Amino acid sequence: MEVAGPWTEVFGGSDRQEPSGGEEALLGSSSLTLAPLVADSPSVRRSQPILITANRFKGGESLSSSVPSIPNPFPELCSPSQSPVLISSLPPPSSDKHLIKVCGEDSHSRSMWVSPAATAREVCHMLVQTAHCSDQENWALIELHPTLGLERCLEDHEVVLEVQATWSVKGDTKLLFRKNYAKYEFFRKPVLFFPECMISDSADVTKGMTSSELIQNLLRSGTCPEIQGFLHVREPSRKAWKRVYFFLRPSGLYCSTKGSSKEPRHLQYVADLEDLNVYTVANSRKLYGAPADFTFCIKPSRNHVRAQDLKLLCAENEQTRTCWTSAFRLFKYGKQLQCNYQLSKLAPRCLEGTKHTDGKTESSLVAMDFSGKAGGRVIQNPREAQSAEREEGQAWRRREALRCSLPNLNSGARPSSIHRTQLWFHGGVSRKEAQRLIEEQGLVDGMFLIRESQQHAQCFVLSLCYKLKTKHYLVIPCEEGGRKYFTMDDGLTLFIDLLQLVEFHQINKGILPVCLKHPCICVAL
Repeated sequence: MEVAGPWTEVFGGSDRQEPSGGEEALLGSSSLTLAPLVADSPSVRRSQPILITANRFKGGESLSSSVPSIPNPFPELCSPSQSPVLISSLPPPSSDKHLIKVCGEDSHSRSMWVSPAATAREVCHMLVQTAHCSDQENWALIELHPTLGLERCLEDHEVVLEVQATWSVKGDTKLLFRKNYAKYEFFRKPVLFFPECMISDSADVTKGMTSSELIQNLLRSGTCPEIQGFLHVREPSRKAWKRVYFFLRPSGLYCSTKGSSKEPRHLQYVADLEDLNVYTVANSRKLYGAPADFTFCIKPSRNHVRAQDLKLLCAENEQTRTCWTSAFRLFKYGKQLQCNYQLSKLAPRCLEGTKHTDGKTESSLVAMDFSGKAGGRVIQNPREAQSAEREEGQAWRRREALRCSLPNLNSGARPSSIHRTQLWFHGGVSRKEAQRLIEEQGLVDGMFLIRESQQHAQCFVLSLCYKLKTKHYLVIPCEEGGRKYFTMDDGLTLFIDLLQLVEFHQINKGILPVCLKHPCICVAL
């Protein structure tokens, strides 16, 4: 068909006639006609959009049915509507979810949707799954106030959104996800956390109380114990610190206006346990002019964190500060803490860089003798067990020396830098920074890290926590038989690398006061 002059396409609307014929049937519900283009002609209809159905039919069959469906290879990355937008960036279908932001120790953060009643334990479990952590034990959410230098570990039963509701909108408060091995350590070793000189029976002034009795009596709602001792308190009107004798009872915190007198007329009420939270204070000397580094503070739990609302207290040593902060938690929550502790022990345990798995502790290991033909036997004699340990250590050193002398494992091929891939190795951090890392993750016996020595070239330092103190052991390189080794006992015990040194001391104390148990690690979110 020939058309004279310019032409335009005109799509018919609802008043068009349906085409007929086999070829025209392929056009479906649309038709195409050609009309001469006349300028300013009112009869000309411009192109209009039309609705094209999803399925076209040809001979009564759907065209789409002949094409096989292609499955989505990454369904977890897309929303249910096959949207390319990540699920984490979209709100969940239910409107009762809230978005929270949790930071890691590597300065990165992760946003996640939680329910209004989500507890700290549930949020930690979600973060363990998303961060692919190797274990689910001893994780905690930390409430951190960087400007004020305050931090505290959220209890497992605390509701996260209720805690965030007490924060100031313009503040820099944040949640931090990290390890805390000391959260329930006072249940395991009460003597270390509650010195008997600081415990007394509030009903009987002359009667003392042991550390175990303090916890047992409190949980059984028997005789009410109390914690007592001198603390430095910062006076609110000025920056001076004053030494005052304090008493902590289940009814609240009191101070004596006359020395260490317990007489009611000399006791002054300070705070109610039900309405306060206890925080540890970092860098307290610089921020608040504290007389020591062992500072903590209490503040009302329902108010925004303000400097004028803080009750700053300073202890004389770490054990005293730990005793007070642990007693605040125990007196406030009581049986709820014991319930949290029992639930924490039910968490599945996996390999965490240590050899103590499946709930085994150092006290559950026994000496065995497999030299006989009838099988192994338990060595009951302590002297025989000690001798067997020395023989096993010597045999172990001979096996490792033989392994190092193999032709296909020369000094060049030996993985001498394998320690750099381990979680317990922290590079060239300083002595002060190593102590801070161990303190943040809980001062429990056996927590350790290895770092490069800043004073001795090519040497390393093993930083180990024991009895609430951090000790440092120098690891020096030495040569024997033309080969390089590492030692901590002047060459008596040699190790081909730091990984072998750690594995050995995880089951043998050697010159250390305690075996290596908990590596100080930092997890990236």
